[in-house]
Amino acid sequence: MLEGIIRDSIEKKNINAAFKANEFIKAAKNKETLIFPVKVAGKEYNVVIQDYQRDPVNSNLLHVDLRIALPGVLSKYLVPVVLEGLPVGTKNKGVLIQSKKRLAVKCTAENLPNSFVIDVSGLDVGDTVLVRDIPVSENVKIMDETRVSIAGVIKAK
Repeated sequence: MLEGIIRDSIEKKNINAAFKANEFIKAAKNKETLIFPVKVAGKEYNVVIQDYQRDPVNSNLLHVDLRIALPGVLSKYLVPVVLEGLPVGTKNKGVLIQSKKRLAVKCTAENLPNSFVIDVSGLDVGDTVLVRDIPVSENVKIMDETRVSIAGVIKAK
């Protein structure tokens, strides 16, 4: 059984829940957007995964934190960063390093991006992609510092 907490940012309360681990993992993997429905005690909530904990030995999912995504309400979310392409620098003895896997954003649920897709195929050794290089719509604000590196190609040792 997987334990979880659903956080309601409007009423400032937590809802404790238990899920069948395999069913929850299947639902989370098959979702098409960051927001997906979860039923708890006969009520359905549209939620976003905020954080999770895995067993360090067998990697089983132990605990999950979910946030209710209410339309029209400004909230903070974590959005995954997806890297696409093979950097030019990997042919020049470079190694691609992804330093940020998720970015904190502030927006309403209807404006929440599913992911930030970054094309790294043009990166050479010494090149980096910073937070300020990510295009976002005017309804989404990235909360991370603009000078923070997301990915880069470094010289292999």
